[in-house]
Amino acid sequence: MMQPHGGSEPVKKPILVITSQVVRGGISGRGLTFALERIGHVVWFLPTILLPWHPGHGMATRIVPPTADFDAIAEDLTTSGKLGQLGGIITGYLGAPEQANAIAKLVKAVKAVNPDAPYLCDPVLGDHTSASGGGLYVPKATAQAIRDDLVPLADIVTPNAFELGWLTGREVTSELETLSAARSLGNERVLVTSSPALRRNAIANLLVGSKGAVAAEHAAIPNPPHGTGDLMAGLFLAGHLAGLDDEEALKRASASVFELVARSVKKGADELLFAEEQQSVVQALALVNTRRVMEARARA
Repeated sequence: MMQPHGGSEPVKKPILVITSQVVRGGISGRGLTFALERIGHVVWFLPTILLPWHPGHGMATRIVPPTADFDAIAEDLTTSGKLGQLGGIITGYLGAPEQANAIAKLVKAVKAVNPDAPYLCDPVLGDHTSASGGGLYVPKATAQAIRDDLVPLADIVTPNAFELGWLTGREVTSELETLSAARSLGNERVLVTSSPALRRNAIANLLVGSKGAVAAEHAAIPNPPHGTGDLMAGLFLAGHLAGLDDEEALKRASASVFELVARSVKKGADELLFAEEQQSVVQALALVNTRRVMEARARA
C-alpha cells in the first residue's frame, strides 16, 4: 500500500459508495459520504434511489433511475481511466433488483484494475423492528438480487441479525447461531451488526473472519436514529483500509457509532447529528469492550 511522504499512515484512497440518497437526514449515502470524507477519503457516490427522507419518517416520493440510465452511468464508470484510483467499494440500499447486475459488473471492473480494493456489501434488506413488525422492507426480488449477485462478490458483508438469517435461511437468535450462520456465507469477513449480546441490555457487533471471531459489545440505546448500519460499515472499511487489524477496526468503528448515537439521542434528535457531533466519527471517546468468541464451541 502506498505511504505518504514522511509518515507511516497509508494514503486514504477514494471509496466508491453505491446506495440511496436522501434530501434530509443522515442515513445511507448522506451520512456515509460525510463520515468518509470527514476522515479523509474522497468519495465517488452513485445513488440508487432518491428519497426526501428515511421511509421511517413517513411515506413520500421515491425516484429510481430508469434501468437503462443507471446501467449507462455504471458502464461509464467501468471505462474511466481513474477507476484504478479506487481503494474500496461499498454498496447498500438498491432501488430496483436490476441494479445489482450493473453494480456487479462495476465491482468486477474495479477488481480488474485494482485486485486489492476490498468490496464491502451492506445487504440492506430488512430488520426485526420495521414498522410492519419486522421483515423485509425491500421487494423480495431486490433482496434475492443482492443475495445472488452481490454477496458472493464481497470481501466483507455487513448484515444485521435479521438480514443474516434471511440470507442463510438459518435461525439467528444466539451468538453461536450467529457465528455459524456467518461462517456459512463463505465470505472473507462477515460483520454482523445488532448481533445477540451476552450481557443484558446490550448490543453486539460480531466480526467473523479468517483469524477467528471477535465481538464488540456496548450498552443498548433505546430508539436509536436510523443509519447506524451504514455508518458501521463505512467506518469498519475505513479502518481496514488504514491498516488496522480486524479487532481494532471493529472496536473503533463500534465506539464511533455508539458515541454518535448516544450524543444524538441525548439531544433529542431523531437523526444522527453528523455535523454537530462529527468528532465522534473522527476519534470517539467512548470505550467499547471486545472479546474473542470461541470457534470450537460454535462448531460443536
